[in-house]
Amino acid sequence: MIDLNTYKIAIVIPYYNAAKHIVNVINKLPDFVHTIYLVDDKSPQPLPFSQLKQVNKYDKIKIINSDINTGVGGATKQGFLKAIEDNMEFVVKVDADDQMDTTYISDLLKPLILDKADYAKGNRFRDFKALKNMPVSRQKDKIGGPGIYDMKAGLTQIMFSIQAIQELSLNLSVTPVILINSDEEIGSKESTSIIKRLARIVNRAYILEPPLGLDGKLKTARKGIGRFIIKVKGKAAHAGLDPKKGVNAIVELSHQVQQLFAMNDFEKGITVNVGMIEGGISANVIAPESKAVVDVRVLNRSDGEYITKKILQLKPMLPDVELNIKGNIGRPPMEKTEGNKKLWHLAKVNGSLLKLELKEATAGGGSDGNTTSLFTPTLDGLGTTGDGAHANHEFIFLEKLPERTALLSLLLLADPLKKLENEES
Repeated sequence: MIDLNTYKIAIVIPYYNAAKHIVNVINKLPDFVHTIYLVDDKSPQPLPFSQLKQVNKYDKIKIINSDINTGVGGATKQGFLKAIEDNMEFVVKVDADDQMDTTYISDLLKPLILDKADYAKGNRFRDFKALKNMPVSRQKDKIGGPGIYDMKAGLTQIMFSIQAIQELSLNLSVTPVILINSDEEIGSKESTSIIKRLARIVNRAYILEPPLGLDGKLKTARKGIGRFIIKVKGKAAHAGLDPKKGVNAIVELSHQVQQLFAMNDFEKGITVNVGMIEGGISANVIAPESKAVVDVRVLNRSDGEYITKKILQLKPMLPDVELNIKGNIGRPPMEKTEGNKKLWHLAKVNGSLLKLELKEATAGGGSDGNTTSLFTPTLDGLGTTGDGAHANHEFIFLEKLPERTALLSLLLLADPLKKLENEES
């Protein structure tokens, strides 16, 4: 029986506009918690101090005020660093939105205390229906489960490649540096600076994202991704009494949507998609405002600059309307640079040693390979072949896991690219 009261257990709660829930969240925390780090991430909605003073654990709360808004990741990091500074033994991050069942905190801590894990992750779905629809399963040549294709299999390959090289006492010409980031799906906002710093100094970059298609194509190019927000300001008026006095922001937005659609150039690989729109305040009011969120994909930086300029230069079609447009190409395209081509050639040569007939492809989505490719030769899609990323049927082909692990091992053992270039010349 584990007595959790004997450990210094900290709770970190990033706070941003959650006054409605924060008191309830703290009251639900278990009594064995030693310290509660409440990180105010420059929230426009202040902490409800008068209510906090009434909670039964007020004496355990330490408030950390952030000078700037750093996002949930940055606020969590501040709390963790303070917990480390205060010599806490275990740290648990809890959201301030009251969607976590805190009775499971003890279950998350047990494998850590018993030294069976270094990290434990909870699930906010109280009835666990989401996980029930994504069970870990094995059917003949497939293994299914949440995240197995994108991209737990890739992480597994890293571990076993390094282990194989060590146990076989093989010599590495280039020291592997492993970076695992958890924010890639939301744009790598916090890890990009670290990725850029490493990419500037490394010889090459291997990205263990899943390959493309059921035949496992390696990704030698990726589209760049942009996000733009267009806000329209019109003029409100009563739709029945004074419709002529108003300027309908939704009508203006409809004109802008048509202009944006016309920017698509499928032959060049330029896609412009208005994926979200909103506007108006009531059916009987001429809409005074509207907004559109636009996704842009391009194959090269010059097209990115071209389409960005076109979008930012959009002008109103109706009189007395204001347009506010913000955005850019956040993930630059991963292009087929000379260095990337050499890495692809290296992969084909090593693949042939394993009797693998590797193929290449261009991916429409982005990854951190888009960033590394700006600074160093990059090869993406080195994960395990499968399908169903982010879906209930996500799986990998079991026989492909050791194949891709062996390929990664050979690529890690390869000589530095500069030496290869000298040998070719």
